[in-house]
Amino acid sequence: MARAEYVQEALAGLDRTAGAGVDPALPLYATTFVVVDLETTGGAPDGGGITEIGAVKVRGGEELGVLATLVNPGVPIPPFITVLTGITQAMLVPAPPIEQVLPSFLEFIDDAVLVAHNAPYDVGFLKAACAKHGYRWPNPRVLDTAALARRVLTRDEVPNRKLGTLAAYFRTATQPTHRALDDAKATVDVLHGLIGRLGGHRVDTVGDAIEFARAVTPTQRRKRHLAEGLPKVPGVYIFRAADDRPLYVGTSGDIATRVRSYFTAGEKRARISEMLAAAERVEAVECAHSLEAEVRELRLIAAHAPPYNRRSKYPERMVWLKLTDEAYPRLSVVRDLAPADTAYLGPFRSKQAAELAAAGFHDAVPLRQCTHRLSRRTTMPACALAELGRCPAPCEHRIAPEEYDHLAATPFRTATTSDPQVVVDALLARIEVLARDQRYEEAAVVRSRLAAVLRATVRMQRLVGLTGIAELAAARRAAHGGWELALVRHGRLAGAGVSPPGVHPRLTLEAIRATAETVLPGHGPVPRASAEETERILSWLERAETRLVEISSGWASPVTGAGRFRDLLAKAENGGSHQLSTERS
Repeated sequence: MARAEYVQEALAGLDRTAGAGVDPALPLYATTFVVVDLETTGGAPDGGGITEIGAVKVRGGEELGVLATLVNPGVPIPPFITVLTGITQAMLVPAPPIEQVLPSFLEFIDDAVLVAHNAPYDVGFLKAACAKHGYRWPNPRVLDTAALARRVLTRDEVPNRKLGTLAAYFRTATQPTHRALDDAKATVDVLHGLIGRLGGHRVDTVGDAIEFARAVTPTQRRKRHLAEGLPKVPGVYIFRAADDRPLYVGTSGDIATRVRSYFTAGEKRARISEMLAAAERVEAVECAHSLEAEVRELRLIAAHAPPYNRRSKYPERMVWLKLTDEAYPRLSVVRDLAPADTAYLGPFRSKQAAELAAAGFHDAVPLRQCTHRLSRRTTMPACALAELGRCPAPCEHRIAPEEYDHLAATPFRTATTSDPQVVVDALLARIEVLARDQRYEEAAVVRSRLAAVLRATVRMQRLVGLTGIAELAAARRAAHGGWELALVRHGRLAGAGVSPPGVHPRLTLEAIRATAETVLPGHGPVPRASAEETERILSWLERAETRLVEISSGWASPVTGAGRFRDLLAKAENGGSHQLSTERS
């Protein structure tokens, strides 16, 4: 056969469901399949080597089209391939090369699920051919009949899963002959036979069939019913144990699809497998849009501390680094801020993170590190740091309180509220000296302290900009029309909703405002919400497509604030000390 034989019935009437985007919930009887088989010269897929393509398009048990052609591989055929398939070199000389066959084949498989026996082999050759000759592989959904047979048929029924064995078991109309079209037709009958066995496994959709063919655990298969009946909307899902205790909380723009993914072969996390074994039901909390879903997830995790969630638990364990209120102030790590505290930095996720930032300030400015409460009148013996020249020894009154405040305390206050330039310059200078002396390990330690200082100051100044606003309303175009609306008060999400298409969003916004949570101002950059919640809101507000609708006061950051050191922070976190020596202003 020297040219492509292309026959197709009722092309205009086929479903237009884009192969890679075929809805996984599509019933098997309504799914269009293209069953394909290749004959090759053997070896690894390198863009060539295909000698014959056979493909059959079917849906609902009805044959819709056939594509069959020999392909000139451009290389001699090994003798054992000729013996196996009956394809000779003389048969392939007049056949078209693969680059001429691919356009017709890619059109043929459009809008369909690709099926093959031992699919990785056939798909590998086809993808390599597309890559070599400049064609875009459409990335269709793929169903492997060999893998499906391993899941459906037992050893008592068939000794192996070879195509010939399965064809004999299902008594296919066409027997496989190691020719592409015959093998494809045999695979069609095998596919239909396997689909007939899937009903007993509660597999009714193409997505379920593809996942069923993969290696899922018995627990995933036994518990997959937990994903049934969930809404395909944005929101939060909660896996609950038999005693109704929350085990795991997650969020998604499509609850049903996300929960189903926990019961597929793609889910391989050991802790999630353990969680699924204990789960008895899944609860869905529908939300207006993705921002509300993310915030609700954070609040539920903080409230219940589910054992299988690793992040966002225990926000109350956040700590602060504050400047004490005394004659010679020092840095102290505290759990809570008092209304009288005016100089502080945070919040930090751990005491270790706060202490690392404190070490950065101690390297940059002469803040004392002892924990004694010093008096303006009486003195105390100096510690070793004073003898080493790393402390101005306020304990012995070697420095006046006013001078100490100017040299040590003021740079901390300035760095946290506006400009950390003095601290940054001092740390960069220290890194430069250490790097020049080839003391690279010590320079790396100072670099990590610089990163901790910048990370904390950038974060806090960013939070302060939003938490100081009494009320802010913002909107973003919804995917299916209308507007996603958010009402933020002092950095906390107070209300959310979506205005319907064709309806002025002002009406929905006023309804949200009337029922929104009352949020009172407090002390600190995150007084009424967790830092993570306010950061999620900031990320949503800072998107290019988000519009500010109303704001009760100005939203600003210091012109000379820590935000201008973002690039330096990235270098400090990811680069070597030698990269920082050129950053001094």
